[in-house]
Amino acid sequence: MTLLDVSQVSKRFPGVLALDQVRLQVGRQTGMGEVHALLGENGAGKSTLIKILSAAHAADGGTVTFDGQLLDPKDTPLRRQQLGIATIYQEFNLFPELSVAENMFLGREPKRPRSGNWGLIDWGLLRRDAQSLLDTLGLPLDPDETVRRLTVAEQQMVEIAKAMTLNARLIIMDEPTAALSSREVDRLHAIIAGLKARGVSVIYVSHRLAEVKAMCDRYTVMRDGRWVASGDVAEVEVSDMVRLMVGRHVEFVRRARSGEPGRVVLKVEKVSPRRPRIAAPGYLKDICLEVRAGEIVGLAGLVGAGRTDLARLIFGADAIASGSIRLDDKPLKLKSPRDAIKAGVMLVPEDRKQQGCFLGHSIRHNLSLPALKPISVLGQWVDERAERDLVETYRQKLRIKMADQETAIGKLSGGNQQKVLLGRSMALTPRVLIVDEPTRGIDIGAKAEVHQVLSDLAAQGVAIVVISSELAEVMAVADRIVVFREGAVVADLDAEAATEEGLMAYMATGALPAPTREHRPQ
Repeated sequence: MTLLDVSQVSKRFPGVLALDQVRLQVGRQTGMGEVHALLGENGAGKSTLIKILSAAHAADGGTVTFDGQLLDPKDTPLRRQQLGIATIYQEFNLFPELSVAENMFLGREPKRPRSGNWGLIDWGLLRRDAQSLLDTLGLPLDPDETVRRLTVAEQQMVEIAKAMTLNARLIIMDEPTAALSSREVDRLHAIIAGLKARGVSVIYVSHRLAEVKAMCDRYTVMRDGRWVASGDVAEVEVSDMVRLMVGRHVEFVRRARSGEPGRVVLKVEKVSPRRPRIAAPGYLKDICLEVRAGEIVGLAGLVGAGRTDLARLIFGADAIASGSIRLDDKPLKLKSPRDAIKAGVMLVPEDRKQQGCFLGHSIRHNLSLPALKPISVLGQWVDERAERDLVETYRQKLRIKMADQETAIGKLSGGNQQKVLLGRSMALTPRVLIVDEPTRGIDIGAKAEVHQVLSDLAAQGVAIVVISSELAEVMAVADRIVVFREGAVVADLDAEAATEEGLMAYMATGALPAPTREHRPQ
């Protein structure tokens, strides 16, 4: 039985044909939903199609039928929610100053039974309903906590909880695991399995193809705004999906070392933050870390273990209470990120929308802004030709899909925004580059390219720190892996000797499990 039928849908933006007669069918069986993977590179048109399904955009042509009803292109997003279509976007739609509970039930708050025409909110019932749902999902969140105080992963889980408060028959999840660690991914997959068992279908957008194989029933591949293929996930291999997505063969392989790393460039000695996040189990204390020239150090750990907190301290975004940071064996005094940038330390943050991009400004200005001094004349006037050449260099190197350099970065897909931020940092030729979730929301083909860029920078002597929730990525790109657990370093490993099972054991328990009797060395 077909729940959603997208037929010959097209959408054009100025200078770009985003969708060209796309088709998509999502099924539903009696008492059982379908988990349908929507696959494609960044810029393939997935986000545009999602926005058409949620009525954020109106299609220029084609039809969308939901549960036998032809949908009106002039519908509002609220109307689509009322019909049973809920969308969880890759970029969050939360009110940071409101609580978790308020965000979950925004616009649908329970009212006091005798409040008459005033419609007073029953705050006690609101909190109880939110707590009940959070407990059902196994989410350790306080419904009274302000959303702005949550990590990216915790905010993602609030989005999922919010969607589940709607009486949805189809939930669209755009990169729902991009900021989640393995433990949170497993929890989300259990939630999706429960939704499917209750008859709810899910459109699952992800570049993590192993998750697609594990979770999804059927798939649809898009490329360059067109439908490419559909079929049963059980009948296709990951390598086949990759070739359909990118039109070429891509392998995710461990990085070959270019030689022994040089002298210590970055040294963190017993560093602790001035203001720990309230009730955070990953509060950093007395952290030590060394990164050498030409070395890529991967930071592994569960969400909230303290990896991002350390990155913010090194970049001057948060204040240090004790300890020291040395760059090229000289004290690094940081009052703000500006000091770090001047010293040659760059950070690509995990939350590109709130912390990285100037969404209303052009791609050209976003990429070149910190690097204007080297391309200026007499330090006064920007050489626009040099600026455009700079942007074009990184457009080609990172395969950034854009109509032109003057396009607002907010109009790009999330993955292409991430590539612009990587290009911005690379343009400054930093001594130390910290990349927090460098391939979050980036397709598998571009992942390999980003990894190659990081490898090339290391070969040029840059000291690189990579934070990633994907253990396969940490193992592929790093020379050395430092494992965090609850604000402490619990392991410092050679990447070539690391395994996913061993890293996960350190992350979850702080130590490797003791071998069983059957496997004890003789």
